[in-house]
Amino acid sequence: MTSHQTTINVPSARQVSGVGGGAGHNVTWGEAVRVWSRIALLSFGGPAGQIAVMHRILVEEKRWISESRFLHALNYCMLLPGPEATQLATYVGWLMHRTAGGLLAGILFIVPGIIALMVLSAVYALFGKVGIVAALFLGLKAAVLAIVLEAVVRIGKKALRNRVMVLLAATAFVAIFFFKVSFPVIILAAALIGFIGGRLDSPIFQTTGAQGSNGANDEGDTLLGETMPAHAQASARHALRVTAVWLVLWLAPVAAVLILRGYDDVFSQIAVFFSKMAVVTFGGAYAVLAYVAQQAVEHYHWLQPGEMLDGLGMAETTPGPLIMVLQFVGFMAAFRDPGSLSPLAAGIFGGLLATWVTFVPCFLWIFLGAPFIERLRGNKALSAALSAITAAVVGVVLNLAVWFAIHTLFAELRPARTAGLSFDVPLLASVNGWALALSLAAMVAIFCFNVGMIAVLAACSVAGVLLFISGVIV
Repeated sequence: MTSHQTTINVPSARQVSGVGGGAGHNVTWGEAVRVWSRIALLSFGGPAGQIAVMHRILVEEKRWISESRFLHALNYCMLLPGPEATQLATYVGWLMHRTAGGLLAGILFIVPGIIALMVLSAVYALFGKVGIVAALFLGLKAAVLAIVLEAVVRIGKKALRNRVMVLLAATAFVAIFFFKVSFPVIILAAALIGFIGGRLDSPIFQTTGAQGSNGANDEGDTLLGETMPAHAQASARHALRVTAVWLVLWLAPVAAVLILRGYDDVFSQIAVFFSKMAVVTFGGAYAVLAYVAQQAVEHYHWLQPGEMLDGLGMAETTPGPLIMVLQFVGFMAAFRDPGSLSPLAAGIFGGLLATWVTFVPCFLWIFLGAPFIERLRGNKALSAALSAITAAVVGVVLNLAVWFAIHTLFAELRPARTAGLSFDVPLLASVNGWALALSLAAMVAIFCFNVGMIAVLAACSVAGVLLFISGVIV
């Protein structure tokens, strides 16, 4: 296919970068740094907001890639484990400027969040029990409850297109909330159901509007166009090389920690647990957080229930992937079990270790799979599996909302164990009236007045501090 550069009004100073040579576009390495830095600093609000930022800048403003190519990349990033927004940035960076471009986009996307959340984690660990700080986080919790509920509604509108999808969501909620079925089992079961439905060509699992158009105008108006860059061709030799390099980068630190510290050490537990999460984190950050919260609180006892919500509030208010809350979990786990290190040094190392084993696999999945994923455009069975996973995720995210709500709004819970069911029942007399009021106010702001997430978080946090200053809460 011929180049369409003559149809684009691009300044002559923007010459083809050596980093992306052969990609057929005029985006320099310097401009890529500026654009990905801008995206990283604007990436608030969880996956939906981050994807919207990338779409506005990459597709609408810069016209680097077409709508159809953007949706195609997003569609298949959602099939992969890990944070889809991070992987989408890496994918587009790779398309534009080879492996170096993917590294640039992916690393810049997470660095601001790493720095900001590390600072907030240290402040929380050192001063979190101070009254005014606790009051601020009370407001954050109230806002996050509303935000998670809004995520349930948003995903539900997209995913639950028929009764079968509603049934999948309901089954997922019952399985994880009442029977404590693990998140990976639920996702794998949903994927299998969707894959079989796709192979049978069932219309129930068919996605709509996923691939977009390949019209000439769409291609001609973008810098990359629809032609596959030469570096994006799949080969067994390339796949083996990529696998070897990234498996070493990912697992060598894990092995070193296990050898030096032993399996029962907190750093070994962090390395192993979050490495497992990197493999099974299908369905987005909200979905996997339910499983992480369950394990961090109930199994490892790294956090108290309300603290997980505090961490989520911090992740919501900082740029970068929402899954960065796992850094907070790793920080707190090591801070409370520092061994021979100082608590702060242990927390920093624990947080960085959790971040490393969470995000390094993202680069493996993209650099290994993207060339092959490009060949799978329009595969009905895989699209159907994604559709079923998304439906199940609605139920899992609803579980997250309920779990956070009962642990934030109520001071006392009573465990219920009957007929194979296992869940916590809140004692109504222990309700925190101010937390409930702030949560309801946040819901009204979001659902009735379409107030933005950052504004709601800020308002609820300020309200919590003012309640403390006025002596209403202590």
